[in-house]
Amino acid sequence: MIPTITVFERSPDGGSGHARDMPVRWALEEAGQPYHARLVSFRGLKEPAHRRLQPFGQIPTYEEDGLVLFESGAIVLHIAERHAGLLPGGEHGRARAIMWIFAALNTVEPPIVEHEQASYVEHGQPWFCEERLSFLRDRIRVRLAQLSCRLGDGGWLDGAFSAGDLMMVTVLRRLNGSGLLEDHPNLAAYVARGEARPAFRRAFEAQRAVFLASSAGE
Repeated sequence: MIPTITVFERSPDGGSGHARDMPVRWALEEAGQPYHARLVSFRGLKEPAHRRLQPFGQIPTYEEDGLVLFESGAIVLHIAERHAGLLPGGEHGRARAIMWIFAALNTVEPPIVEHEQASYVEHGQPWFCEERLSFLRDRIRVRLAQLSCRLGDGGWLDGAFSAGDLMMVTVLRRLNGSGLLEDHPNLAAYVARGEARPAFRRAFEAQRAVFLASSAGE
């Protein structure tokens, strides 16, 4: 059965590939698994039909043969467990790849997202100031320095490319254009390697096509 994922009808990321369906699309492309994408409007996210799939009114969701999942990390892990190429064959390597999925989402991403939200959600609030943004940038710098040290001269986090790299590259891409990633040339090169993968390019173009189509319809 071909799985169906929900995606933004009009993504707020402007077609830059940062919406949460991106890692799911990428994982499916790496697995060679065809999929259907069901477009959901912002209004549709809050309607009962979608809330039955995703109680928090977000994207993506994943439906296949009676199974419904939400949360991009959980969906990527499910795909990786069912298809070859995204998790190592050995038990220890497999466990480490899963560890890196969690590290990307739970350790590296939070300060990045908090910085993004502070810039456009908190702006204009009484407590908002440049000192807060500077504090958040410093938190990001700490995480990047630690990750850079761990990656070193390696091509990927733990030998061959895995779902852990897929999720980490997805998270780090949110820093493109910030100048923070460029402080660590090995991390910038790491992200570029991920973006150069044919499966990533297919996923990116598929997501971007939806945004362009919605923009053309205005």
